[in-house]
Amino acid sequence: MLSEDGLDYYLFWVQEVSGSGRKPIRCENDPSPEDIKDLLNQAQERWGKEYDRPLNKDGTGSDAIKMASSVPVYNYNTSSVQVLEWNQSTITQALDEISQMEDYRDCMTEIDLVLKRTGQGKETRYSLNAVPRKKGATASIDLAWKETQEKGFDLRRLLDGGDPFKEAA
Repeated sequence: MLSEDGLDYYLFWVQEVSGSGRKPIRCENDPSPEDIKDLLNQAQERWGKEYDRPLNKDGTGSDAIKMASSVPVYNYNTSSVQVLEWNQSTITQALDEISQMEDYRDCMTEIDLVLKRTGQGKETRYSLNAVPRKKGATASIDLAWKETQEKGFDLRRLLDGGDPFKEAA
């Protein structure tokens, strides 16, 4: 994590009416049915296609609206800043537990977190573990985060369907 100031919001997905494309819709507040209609219209205007909410796995109603969070992170595999987004309560609980441990309470941005996914479908499980930061990595992580911030990084752009790394055109 590069910042303890993450972004919490409500998340639901929309799907192209005549296609298979899916897009996330993020809202600061729990959207009412009227809000959802407005957000679907905004999605159509933004992306130029008609969207609707997909059905849940049982086919008995719309897919659920979920609480979600995002934080900027450093990805060692790409040597770059990225956004980690999740809506799984197990990840939130693990982060909360780690942040309350005496050894990590005041330094969540100075450690590395390892997120693992196992299983598929309903058997998918996530684990999150704190590990010491890789030796010698702090300078390159700090530089990448500084450069990203200087270029105007803004996590709140996610709420408008934007890219946190790019200002709206």
